[in-house]
Amino acid sequence: MTTATVTPRRALPGGINSTFFAYELRRRLNRQTLIFTLLLPAVLYLALFRTGPSGGVDLPHGNFAAWMMIGMAVYGAAVAATSSSATISIERSAGWMRTIRLSPMRPSAYILVKVGTSVAMAIVPVVIVGVLGSLTGAEASAQVWVISLVVAWLGSAIFAALGIGLGLALKPEIVMHMPGLTLTALAFLGNLFIPLSGVMLDISRWTPMYGVATLARYPLTDGYTFDGDHASLAGALINIALWLVGFTVFAVRRFKGSTGRA
Repeated sequence: MTTATVTPRRALPGGINSTFFAYELRRRLNRQTLIFTLLLPAVLYLALFRTGPSGGVDLPHGNFAAWMMIGMAVYGAAVAATSSSATISIERSAGWMRTIRLSPMRPSAYILVKVGTSVAMAIVPVVIVGVLGSLTGAEASAQVWVISLVVAWLGSAIFAALGIGLGLALKPEIVMHMPGLTLTALAFLGNLFIPLSGVMLDISRWTPMYGVATLARYPLTDGYTFDGDHASLAGALINIALWLVGFTVFAVRRFKGSTGRA
């Protein structure tokens, strides 16, 4: 008589089931999602990397192409994370949220899986934009390349929380069109596409993408702005913290309302 051996499922930090995490990640790796997350930031970078203030741009640790590359990496990661996490809207309409309510899975673990897989997806556009930057004359030290692109990638967690909140607040046919439009507007206001100055830059400092973009570019610029002002590192960190908390609270509240669980 033999005894069957059952291999226990491995648990990731936060009580996340590794099998469920891998399944969610595979679901994100479809052709439509990859084309959208790859093409949009790449096309925008190629269209904008040669634009800049007249008379040339002298940055402390690189050139304008590197400034634009980092901005497009932030934008691409944010769009990828938001679009990926917003698919929770489809799961809700299909009745998956009711299944979660009946399962032993903690709501916090479910949300962490959504955020984790969305952040994992966000690395794809960051790598693509980084490769394009290296091929099109973006100049910066190795330290700038590593730190700036990693910050751009990790900053996508803020927008993964936003995507969950939008996905649970709106119908699937509406929410699937929202991330691209919303994030493009926020990217312009956040000083990602063109260097802002004056009143527009003052407004930019209050928007969700400004903090991540400023922190990601700081190793390149030392806080330099094209209007002669200086970007505050502390201000960027406060911006990131406030928007992360705000979007997380929004996502959690919408999740509780969808499942009836605390």
